[in-house]
Amino acid sequence: MNIKIVAQYLQFLRKSSHYTQDDLAAKLDISRQAVSKWETGTALPDIEILLRLSKLYGITINDILEPVISPRRITDFEQIASIPEPELKEILEQFDDRSLAIALMGASPGMNHLLERLSPDTDYAALQNAIGRVRIDEVEDMQANLISLINLHFIDIKNTNR
Repeated sequence: MNIKIVAQYLQFLRKSSHYTQDDLAAKLDISRQAVSKWETGTALPDIEILLRLSKLYGITINDILEPVISPRRITDFEQIASIPEPELKEILEQFDDRSLAIALMGASPGMNHLLERLSPDTDYAALQNAIGRVRIDEVEDMQANLISLINLHFIDIKNTNR
């Protein structure tokens, strides 16, 4: 479970259902601040609230905690280079430097140069050396998390522009 993706997905579900944070809080009989904490990744809903959310949105608790984001914009990590740099920089700011360094371990030199250009204060090569070796599945998981968050971002934009 990636809390960043869960947070973004909870926000996506709320907006897709045309609820404000206040609306959702009232439906669940909780505070708006609780909803805000979920959507910023500061906290997760407890099991009782997850059950109520799953009924409200017509999905399972597992769908909330492990969302499957359909590819809308990209399907491969290398395709993030096709995203306009200002948007990509905004999305990547949701990840810590270590996570990005791990994702870049399986990327092309061009992708490494792109992220270095977007984050000039971060030395990804030095960070990768400090991290050392990681399992390929960890690299693939981090890349998949980035892809999911990017696709969720573009689904949300599409729904907002309707």
